[in-house]
Amino acid sequence: MRARSFILTFLALAAVTGGLAWFQFKVKPAMMAGVMSKIPRPVNGVSVEPARRETWTPRLSVIGTFKAVPGIDVSGQLAGIVAEIAVKNGQDVPQGALMFRIDDSTEQADLKSSEATLKNAMVAYQRQQSLTARDVGTRAGLDAAIALRDTSAAMVERAKVLIAQKSITAPFAGRVGIRKVDVGQYVAAGAALTSLQQLDPIYIDFQAPEQFFGELALGQTVKARLDMLGGLKVSGRIVNLDARVDRDTRTLLARAEVANPDKKILPGMFGNVEVEAGKAHDWVTLPRTAIDYSLYGDSVYVVVPDDEQKGFDGPLHVERRFVRLGDSRGERVAVSEGVKPDEQVVTQGQIKLQPKAAVTIERDSSLPPQQPLPLQ
Repeated sequence: MRARSFILTFLALAAVTGGLAWFQFKVKPAMMAGVMSKIPRPVNGVSVEPARRETWTPRLSVIGTFKAVPGIDVSGQLAGIVAEIAVKNGQDVPQGALMFRIDDSTEQADLKSSEATLKNAMVAYQRQQSLTARDVGTRAGLDAAIALRDTSAAMVERAKVLIAQKSITAPFAGRVGIRKVDVGQYVAAGAALTSLQQLDPIYIDFQAPEQFFGELALGQTVKARLDMLGGLKVSGRIVNLDARVDRDTRTLLARAEVANPDKKILPGMFGNVEVEAGKAHDWVTLPRTAIDYSLYGDSVYVVVPDDEQKGFDGPLHVERRFVRLGDSRGERVAVSEGVKPDEQVVTQGQIKLQPKAAVTIERDSSLPPQQPLPLQ
């Protein structure tokens, strides 16, 4: 009797447990699904823009630095006291213009002494030459007079050279920087007195990744934008390519020459450099705002009709697609995988979306492009 009671109790408990499990996992989900199906799905308003097919030429975009053609620190060959400063800070000077004069009073005195010695040597030479012509003087005396004359002439030339070296002139036309010395100050040989920069034309140097080596060539057009000058745009041509690739950065140094007639661009400024290099290629392009960037992959939301026959006049939902990004141009980004031309891509409102979410398209709700664009 006890065994029979135990078995009946066990069967009763098993039946109750099975019924509860059936209700929990079968009946209850079906009831909830039925209730949820009667609740209308929330419809999110989004802005869309069609994907476009565009032909882009590969473009190298890097940061470049402007450099004078040429630019130097002006210095003197001889030490001494600064006697005269003939230029002002920021002045444009022509080639050969006097910039600084070092005190040359000692050299001027040496010049007068050498000129007197030369004058006496010339008289002695003429006298000895006359005596030799009359067979009164010796050949040795004439040779000594010639040597004395030449030595004296060389001393005069040396004094003149020293005086010239103490008058520092502009080796080329350019703009003077801030001077580093004052009148009466002693300067050592080779000490920088000021800077001199030729501003028109001007170089811009930039580092190109080595994969662009085969696409860069002398004479190629280079465009640069200077945001610190209100977005000033200039163009020039490549004039030099370095003879080696930097083994640490794997980049090639390139140099372009740019016209600078207004002399607004100064050496040391930087610019956003763009060089079109390579063959044109067809891309599917999207607005930057359509891309959802993530560590797990970049994705976009594409609007798709629920009913293909009704199309975009009927109910709509979104599909999330992962994309492979390529080059960028301003506000648009190239996509090599994931989106086809003319598909409607969500550009605003992605934060409230999930895959298969119902949406409606809001017209004329897109934000205007930001002006000015930030530095890149």
